[in-house]
Amino acid sequence: MVTAVRPRPRPTPTALRHPALRHLGPHWYACVMGTAVVASAGAGLPWQPPGLRAACAAVWALSLFLLVTLLAARALHWRHHPDQARAHLLDPAAAPFYGCLAMALLSVGGGALTVGRDWIGVPAAVALDAVLFTAGTAVGLAAAVVVPYLMAVRHEIAPGQAAPAWLLPLVAPMVSAALGPALVPHLPAGQPRETLLLGCLALFGASLLATLLMLPLVFARLLTGDPLPPALTPTLFLVLGPLGQSTTAVGNVADVAPGVLPAPYAENLTVPAVLYGVPVMGFALLWLALAAAHVVRARRHGLRFSMTWWSFTFPVGTCVTGATALSRHTGLAVYEGLALLLYGVLVTAWAVAAVGTARGVAGGRLLAAPR
Repeated sequence: MVTAVRPRPRPTPTALRHPALRHLGPHWYACVMGTAVVASAGAGLPWQPPGLRAACAAVWALSLFLLVTLLAARALHWRHHPDQARAHLLDPAAAPFYGCLAMALLSVGGGALTVGRDWIGVPAAVALDAVLFTAGTAVGLAAAVVVPYLMAVRHEIAPGQAAPAWLLPLVAPMVSAALGPALVPHLPAGQPRETLLLGCLALFGASLLATLLMLPLVFARLLTGDPLPPALTPTLFLVLGPLGQSTTAVGNVADVAPGVLPAPYAENLTVPAVLYGVPVMGFALLWLALAAAHVVRARRHGLRFSMTWWSFTFPVGTCVTGATALSRHTGLAVYEGLALLLYGVLVTAWAVAAVGTARGVAGGRLLAAPR
């Protein structure tokens, strides 16, 4: 008598585990950035209507939830779909979005100290910001080196393919420069504070000079090549990121410098903050008008909602914080009005992007990287 032996069930292939996460790219961190900046920019506005700060605290809590959820989902993505994860790094359309991871960590950490402390308390906010700032700065510096290196030696890029998304890994250190000064007062007096503040200035310089090298390529693409495809046209707003964030950075450094840096330096930083911020904010408004005109044209040529619409959020938010910094240092009502106007644009853009993303997720779309 022969007993039939049932074959053992074959283990589930790794590629079949969590199939919905296979195409979850790093561009999804833009949702976290765009949500966190609504909270931090709103909390810093020169005019605070009743209930605004409480609403900003709730939005920050949402950004923290989104960050934790995406970090877990991306960890599963790397574990179960390592081939696709490596493909993202080798894809010139997806690799620049690794800068979004750094900026998501930084923006949520900065929001904890700005408005999240109302819910979790100052000690917990400082600890959370310190962890996320350290991690975000390390990831941002790595992205600022690794992504351009891969673009140079591994990616196949034609001269006319320059895209605004190329700025993403280069802007991440500027976000550290803008948010780091808030941590300075929580460090021991003396060299720890001075080191962090001067480190923020070094990050400011690294990001600014790298952006000045990359931005002409993007502008030349607009003038000499074909217009961006409709789906990518919203990414033109990404250029506002380094402009608004650098204005915010110099303003925040100038606010913290007294009592941290030696007197000759600390007393004079407000002047360059204004002399730098005013013309840069002027160029930001010029670019905002140019980008908006391109979006209107793309809308007529079939622009539909995609994840690139999150480009309307974080970059505009940096212009809100930049205008707020200028209003503090100049006392001009025009910058207060500009900050409030841009914040209205930011909230509207965030609401549209959030609703569109929720609908896309419910319909099983929006996972592929923007192209």
